[in-house]
Amino acid sequence: MTYLRIPGDADGATNYERAFTLAPDVYQHWGALAQSVKAGMDLRRYELVTLVAARRIGASYCSLAHAGVLRERFYDDATLRAIATDWHDAGLDPVDVAVMDFADLVATDPGRVTAADADALRAHGLSEQDIMHVILAVQIRRFFGGVLQATGAVPDQNLFDALSPELGALLA
Repeated sequence: MTYLRIPGDADGATNYERAFTLAPDVYQHWGALAQSVKAGMDLRRYELVTLVAARRIGASYCSLAHAGVLRERFYDDATLRAIATDWHDAGLDPVDVAVMDFADLVATDPGRVTAADADALRAHGLSEQDIMHVILAVQIRRFFGGVLQATGAVPDQNLFDALSPELGALLA
């Protein structure tokens, strides 16, 4: 499962939980940070931002997990497939498209973000705090997804089971 030798008995644990058995305090603190970021955002927006960030950095574990939340709570298969393929053509509100574009930029290269990029979000009614939470959501995903990638943690089967086979293949 992982590139690291995971000590102890982790039966019943998810693959990401197993990866973090070597640093349980980090996992606990990351969880608290993630909850704080998530609490500052609308859940649907958080999940859209997270999906974009996970896809951009190639974190299939996170892509599958957050697509599952979007599928269960907000979108049907066709809409989610459209979002994953090209959110510009998925019938989303312009503010969602703008937020996802911004999240994609932050995930790609945070150093390329400019005042004009933030202004584009302000033009859609986002506050400074809203913009900050988008940035934070992307950056916590970069950390968590990067750890899973670097340890070789593979997505658990239940993540595939929560999606249609087509969506699972698209996001893996």
